[in-house]
Amino acid sequence: MHGPDPATLYPLPHHRKLVFLKNLVTRPNIIVGDYTYYDDLEDPANFERNVLYHFDFLGDQLIIGRFCALASGVKFIMNGGNHETTPVSTFPFAIFGGGWEALMADQSVQEKYPSKGDTVVGHDVWIGYEATIMPGVQIGNGAVVAAKSVVTRDVPAYAVVAGNPAQVVRYRFDETTIARLQALAWWHWPADKITRHLSLLNAADLDALEAAE
Repeated sequence: MHGPDPATLYPLPHHRKLVFLKNLVTRPNIIVGDYTYYDDLEDPANFERNVLYHFDFLGDQLIIGRFCALASGVKFIMNGGNHETTPVSTFPFAIFGGGWEALMADQSVQEKYPSKGDTVVGHDVWIGYEATIMPGVQIGNGAVVAAKSVVTRDVPAYAVVAGNPAQVVRYRFDETTIARLQALAWWHWPADKITRHLSLLNAADLDALEAAE
């Protein structure tokens, strides 16, 4: 036994609202790791509907690691929703015609409008109900994002964040333990090794986990 097949869409055969997400996404700029699931109260196809302002011509990516748990209504706002803030007006005159497009001059859309880069969710991250992740945010491995949080800045590994804007409430482990977990990177283990050591992954004995073969 090596656990569920990461290539299956519905890992719980009688529950069609939970999916292994990589098998559902259709957009080439959304990249999802094995075993990461999305559980929607209505329709798991809502996931891509909730990746907002994600335009292919901008090229920004949403990258989500392995073994993440994403609750219903999680939203990712991508760079297509950004406006300039340094001019007098934030209105995007240049995208309209009738002569206003001249504001683009020799600039591309990517050059004209601000981008914060890719949005990256690490491995073993839990994102709660209706949380919103803003453009370019990096969420570290093992982090927890509380329900309805609005994440506007990077989240450190193994931090628990909550609120609007989301703030660090606490860390799941001390600095030394976090460093050891980052080095262990159990999420990259092959499925058979994970299966052999499920009891350790579901416990708090890091010494034993590090000794696992």
